[in-house]
Amino acid sequence: MVSARKSVREAEKIDRQSAAIFQEETKKNRFRLTSIHHHHSPPNTEMFARTAIPAFRAASVRAFSTQAASTGTASARRYMGAAALAAGGALTYSAFAAPSVHLEGPTTIAGELGTSTEKSYVMIKPDGVSRQIVGDIISRFERRGYKLVALKTLIPSEELAKEHYIDLAKKPFYGGLVKYITSGTPVVAMVWQGKDVIRQGRRLVGATNPLDAAPGSIRGDFCVSVGRNIIHASDSHESATKEIGLWFHEKELATEYKPIAWDMIMADN
Repeated sequence: MVSARKSVREAEKIDRQSAAIFQEETKKNRFRLTSIHHHHSPPNTEMFARTAIPAFRAASVRAFSTQAASTGTASARRYMGAAALAAGGALTYSAFAAPSVHLEGPTTIAGELGTSTEKSYVMIKPDGVSRQIVGDIISRFERRGYKLVALKTLIPSEELAKEHYIDLAKKPFYGGLVKYITSGTPVVAMVWQGKDVIRQGRRLVGATNPLDAAPGSIRGDFCVSVGRNIIHASDSHESATKEIGLWFHEKELATEYKPIAWDMIMADN
């Protein structure tokens, strides 16, 4: 009898530990993404991601490793079953509530990574506009199957150019880059949408230094100087979120229309 009561107390302790672990891990995996502000940017976006798999692992290990020391009484088995059920519930929660494994962050103005809603910011720089190869660049993205959901031609203000290249602010060429982008020749700002468009867009563009860019890429075909490398493309979901929000208002994105072959291009089977 004493042994049975001891087993029940141990099982109850495990049950409490499992619940506590689940709550703690959920809190730890919560994070916030705040969209960048600009004079025409959409409001801040707050998204939270919850991951229950660590809780499942911790709860299941604790529950079933302790089971070996159990007396096998009915009461102990009930409590161990409850612990296992809690662990299974954590896994079910994770499967239905957690974001896609492809995500670096939550769904934002840049869409969801790995899906047909994914978006990337692409900008043809003044040298690309001056050389009149805008149409050729656009056709490369279109031929790949991506859809153009926003486009504008503008001469960026100094403030806008500085904010766009803020990550390069400490580089010695920062001032010259800002001066070049705001020189008076316009840029063509675009948003492209489609599966894996951020990563594939970078491949279409080519290496930052054109001398390292593969033939067939935009930079590999059209330029030789890193200071005049024709085009910019977002390099991550985070940068796409920032850059799209910086250059466009969300209402400017024509995301709902479908090119005639869109479903066929984006289908997996």
